[in-house]
Amino acid sequence: MTVPGPAEPVVRPLPQVSIGSEAFWTSGADGRLRIAQCQACSRYHHPPQPICPHCRSCEVAMTPVSGRATVAGFTVNHQQWLPRFPPPYAVAVVAIAEDPSARLTTNIVGCESGHVAIGLQVKVVFEQHDDIWIPLFEPDSEAAGAGPVPGPRDLVRDVRPMLSSRKFEDTVALTGVGSSTIGRRLMVDPLSLTVTACLRAVADAGLTLDDIDGLATYPGGLIGGMSEGGVTAVEEALRIRPTWISGGAEVPGPSGSVVSAMLAVAAGLCRHVLCFRTVWESTHTALARRTKSAGGVGRASGMFEWRAPFGAMSAANWIGVNASHYFWRYGGDRASTLAPIALTARANASRNPAAIYRDPLTLDDYLSARMISSPFGLYDCDVPCDGAIAVIVSSIDTAADRPKPPVLVEAVGTQVLDRISWDQDTLTHEPQVFGPAAHLWSRTSLRPDDVDVAELYDGFTFNAVSWLEALGFCGVGEAADFLDGGTTIALDGKLPLNTHGGQLSAGRTHGFGFLAEAIAQVRGEAAERQVADAQVAVVTTGGGTPGGALLLRRGH
Repeated sequence: MTVPGPAEPVVRPLPQVSIGSEAFWTSGADGRLRIAQCQACSRYHHPPQPICPHCRSCEVAMTPVSGRATVAGFTVNHQQWLPRFPPPYAVAVVAIAEDPSARLTTNIVGCESGHVAIGLQVKVVFEQHDDIWIPLFEPDSEAAGAGPVPGPRDLVRDVRPMLSSRKFEDTVALTGVGSSTIGRRLMVDPLSLTVTACLRAVADAGLTLDDIDGLATYPGGLIGGMSEGGVTAVEEALRIRPTWISGGAEVPGPSGSVVSAMLAVAAGLCRHVLCFRTVWESTHTALARRTKSAGGVGRASGMFEWRAPFGAMSAANWIGVNASHYFWRYGGDRASTLAPIALTARANASRNPAAIYRDPLTLDDYLSARMISSPFGLYDCDVPCDGAIAVIVSSIDTAADRPKPPVLVEAVGTQVLDRISWDQDTLTHEPQVFGPAAHLWSRTSLRPDDVDVAELYDGFTFNAVSWLEALGFCGVGEAADFLDGGTTIALDGKLPLNTHGGQLSAGRTHGFGFLAEAIAQVRGEAAERQVADAQVAVVTTGGGTPGGALLLRRGH
């Protein structure tokens, strides 16, 4: 980490200390790092919880540890996320010596960021801010060689079997899809984007608003450019008097709202549910800059309590850590493993008139672009945008009355197998991909070879790599060979990928764009980017925790 000069001291967002976390953030007062330890089985865990996740004992105490750890993954951040936290700096996940399954997100200090490596043995040093002691780590001069790096767990063994031969998926069809204009900084009221997409989806299904009896969205009324206000705002605008509503972020990825709608239809609560997703990040950012306060940085809470103090403000940092671990464990590099995802997305976007970026992108362009957070450069990151997409979930017994062929849901993948965390479990891949992927294949007789087109979440290039391997299109660690420079995933390849340009080039519609494109492909409506005779499509949504997957097929 580059140590700033006297003129620019680092100003860290401090954690909003809670009753449960106070003992951690104050433990450095005596120079000792304390981690939650089960008094029954002696295992450690982090962040502190009132119950042991290993043996389920409630005898948990904050226990002093040696303060020694091993770097399990890291990223060198080059982007200025915070006004007084200048890059470059190394964000790392370190595994404590006493129990490598307990890890901390932190900064590596006391050396240049370019000297940080996986396996580096480090020791804690504390930085005091009033009554809070921030644990940072520096190279351990007394340690010899590389330390133990935690390996991946076998997650698939915990997949739960189907409880019934009857599948709720068979009771529904996707009958309508619509989108608003999608673009950068449209400076349009986000609710108007939602209404446009909803009206177009309803018309596409051959319905009227009077036919709609359910509303579902993700992530609900969340602020910050990620929602138009949720179900409440949309119902106030449309006044459809729904018999069922759902809106929230704690579902299996953005497509979790569609799964919730499917369950409501299968249960007989609704016949036609309008599912919608709106983002307006570009406009929100522009408006925020106009009114930006000159005040200080507030206290960090929620998941940011454990990340913001170390400048880990973006998913680029969190997933960059995992990507570095992947390359360390399995080999490959940006050119062989990540670039084919970005270049294929741009090539497909050139055939999509609605895509934001359609100009040619070369390997030289990709490799020479500025770094964001290693190993991610500019073209490894998706494009913030404004736009809305809506999908109609209908009862299967109404499908024959619709003007277009229905798209059927063969299976969903919703199970959580990893810890719902960015740093405490899976480090080899994006978290929350192996669970939904394994669960998906447990609910169908179809196999990866039956898939004609894949629309896989690509908030970063590495996300798509993770989904390709988790879904079994290639073996774990074999993505570079599978991609073959992009030939495998091209429109005329074995597995066409992100045919609309994905979020890397078409725009970050946060999951629903993949669903809309899959519907277009299965219907045969994708125009110049249409995959020949696309019968089966897999869709994944979620760039982290939680995630979800859908397997769609053409209805007849």
